[in-house]
Amino acid sequence: MSPSPAEADRWQAWDRLLAATPETGFMQSSWWAEFRTTAGFGHFGVMLKSGGTILGGAVVLKFTWADDRCFYYVPEGPVLPSDPAVAGAVFNATLEAIEDHRRAEQETVSHLRIEPRWQRLPSFVSGFRPVPPFSDVFFEPRNTLCVDLRAPEEAILAQMKPKGRYNIRVAQRHGVSVVQDGSEQGLVDFREIYEETTARQGMEAKPPEYFHALLSLLSSRRCGSLFFAEYRGTRVAAGVVVYFGRRATYFFGGSRSSHRHVMAPYLLHFEIMRAAKALGHDWYDLWGTAPEDEPDHPWYDISVFKRKFGGVGVDLVPTLDHVYDAAAYDTYLATESHAASVGPKE
Repeated sequence: MSPSPAEADRWQAWDRLLAATPETGFMQSSWWAEFRTTAGFGHFGVMLKSGGTILGGAVVLKFTWADDRCFYYVPEGPVLPSDPAVAGAVFNATLEAIEDHRRAEQETVSHLRIEPRWQRLPSFVSGFRPVPPFSDVFFEPRNTLCVDLRAPEEAILAQMKPKGRYNIRVAQRHGVSVVQDGSEQGLVDFREIYEETTARQGMEAKPPEYFHALLSLLSSRRCGSLFFAEYRGTRVAAGVVVYFGRRATYFFGGSRSSHRHVMAPYLLHFEIMRAAKALGHDWYDLWGTAPEDEPDHPWYDISVFKRKFGGVGVDLVPTLDHVYDAAAYDTYLATESHAASVGPKE
């Protein structure tokens, strides 16, 4: 069912607020909530206003993990005003509105999970427990690198590690080129590269319909693009990029094991940075890194690659759970920790 004109206006106002709020992101947007319905998530919104001005709130995803049990999930949120004196009141009011929704829920809600883009935990947050990474499949990265695109192109290159700059030049000398292609053929080529990469890394790939829906959405809303690095007519590396607010985010990608000597992924990311800068974005978010002191982290190797592009480390507070029903939550942990051990199921 299409939203009413009034509802559509509210969602547009919400998305404009998000784009202007650094401490949130596209996963709080109306279009992301609609996209997540393809993976079985429902959603509802909490929007707090004062005098017609939106102060904050949350887009709350709902996932049913058993026949009569679900949990609520707020990725990259809640959304709060920058004034600390007001932020606490908005946070508490948002939780109260979510609680009102829970009381009317027909299913048992085990817990509320939030993943705000905070680099330190505010004093007004209490009653939440930290969730270790990879405890289940429902989490987003809490450590990342962001490259400042506001600097001149020469300065962006200069702040990279020497090996990063060198490998970009290697790719250029080999004649590697970077193109954008959101066509059906582009989707097919991306899936081949992505699935080869996940198989090589021992990861479970997301299904084809996930990317078909995602790339269709990004194309229709002009909020993302699919990039390829090509060598002698062969596409050897790819990246899905989401544009939102001040950030361009490297969301998915991969590379072929062939032609590794031409260093195509390095030029791919540099050209993505150049394209994002030309569109007016201030930061390139490399979307997920392992802490440098954790060599056994599943993302350690890809993080070594990402750090060659320099950037500023951004360490966010852990994923946080507020438990509503202790027995249901214990069952959730037992069920989903097993699911995490066998890979993502979206």
